[in-house]
Amino acid sequence: MSITYTIGDLQGCCQSLQQLLDLIDKSSPNAQLLFLGDLINRGPRSLQTLRHIRALGDRAQTVLGNHDLHLLAVSQGIRPLHATDTLQDILIAPDRDELIDWLRHRPLALFEQGHLLFHAGVLPEWDAEKVMSLAHEVETKLRGPDWVDFLRHMYGNEPAIWSDDLEGYDRLRCIINTLTRIRFCRPDGGIDFKIKEGAGAAPEGYVPWFDMPGRKTADVTCVFGHWSALGLTLRPNLMGLDTGCVWGGKLTAVRLEDRALFQVDCPQAQKHG
Repeated sequence: MSITYTIGDLQGCCQSLQQLLDLIDKSSPNAQLLFLGDLINRGPRSLQTLRHIRALGDRAQTVLGNHDLHLLAVSQGIRPLHATDTLQDILIAPDRDELIDWLRHRPLALFEQGHLLFHAGVLPEWDAEKVMSLAHEVETKLRGPDWVDFLRHMYGNEPAIWSDDLEGYDRLRCIINTLTRIRFCRPDGGIDFKIKEGAGAAPEGYVPWFDMPGRKTADVTCVFGHWSALGLTLRPNLMGLDTGCVWGGKLTAVRLEDRALFQVDCPQAQKHG
């Protein structure tokens, strides 16, 4: 069985990625690599990062993050570029269409060796099987002929509470918001989309999604990124690996077989705020 590493948010920091891969290859040549999304944006080399990961072929898998989805929307003229975006080099690249097509065929969740991987989080009433099933609903839309129309309906904070009875774009939007944006939620599954600070900044009545009592994914190890203010989080059934690479923190990888930690220091590419 091949050795497997999971890697936190890259956000276009290609130099840090290469340094981390060099470190990994010294320990486990040709290991499998699982990326937690937000491959691009805000860092200085989004195009090179996207090309690098795609060129890894079957050696690498990645889930989609909110910045990856933002690129898809921008590429189709559905959303404007933000002031802090670093996506321009992708948008004018000669292989732009191939990169966009490859990206929209990536999954929103992976299940590997008893580890459930997604970019941001899950709701307490979803077990691992349901997470994979709901992710597949969105993946089918993104990979289908009407994917651009889906992107037009993807944005918005409503519905901010899950129900199995949700249908259509409301259902898909709630799934994608949870898997790529959630940090805090309520016991009834209500989601907060505003607070981006650490776990201690929870609004009244909310807790970090992974601290919700009775969470049905507690029987597997959940692995996520997205929350740089949280920092490295390692618990028996939880791994949070966004360690603020683009903010001048670290880029982090964990070997799934023994939880060995691999990190490289990163130059600051963006300032908070």
